[in-house]
Amino acid sequence: MLLELSGARLLTDPVLRSRVLHLRRRAPEPAAPGALDAVLISHGHRDHLDLPSLRRVDPGAIVVTARGASRWLRRLGRAVVELAPGEEVRIGGVAVRAVPAAHDGRRSPIAARAGAVGFVVEGRRRVYFAGDTEVFPGMAGLAEDLDAALVPVWGWGPSLGAGHMNPAQAAEAIALLRPRHAVPIHWGTFLPLGLGRRHAHHLRDPPHEFAAHVATLAPATHVAILAPGSSLELGGKDR
Repeated sequence: MLLELSGARLLTDPVLRSRVLHLRRRAPEPAAPGALDAVLISHGHRDHLDLPSLRRVDPGAIVVTARGASRWLRRLGRAVVELAPGEEVRIGGVAVRAVPAAHDGRRSPIAARAGAVGFVVEGRRRVYFAGDTEVFPGMAGLAEDLDAALVPVWGWGPSLGAGHMNPAQAAEAIALLRPRHAVPIHWGTFLPLGLGRRHAHHLRDPPHEFAAHVATLAPATHVAILAPGSSLELGGKDR
């Protein structure tokens, strides 16, 4: 997701390649994001922190990431800011604050422990980017008066492991967060090699299932299902 808030342009967890390890892209190749102020990296997993993709984006953009993740970013030779939950950094016209995420942020199962975070980006609008996380009660207090919440509703395979949310769980998160708009993310892009037509429903169904659950659990929230290249304009009164 590309966020444009109060004059700042921030890119979240970019994976811009056609293939990552055993995962193959099943969605259109993304357009070049252009000039950026920052890249937000929620944790070290390769489907979120992809070094070849980071080499493709604006080299002047600051990388903001979780505590412990910078060890995998040093070879890029670019500015990196690590944040623990509750810490924030000012980037142009916005404040970027790290918030908790219930997810194992290690690069691999045998790697040294590293954190995983979400981010609340605040300028004239306030947006929550969840990264990867399970739903947890503390979501109710992450941020007040959210204009939008970007929440994962699936993954890249036919099943989900710990630290993720399915469409029903993501809707529970929205009921806690109470944003004006909810954008389902982390769906419809990658499938493992060898999984084809039989699993194609995993690429299209999760956001619609999410929207149906939100209509029941948080009817005041508008769900925007965005195809690659489309956008959501946040309305309402400036802060």
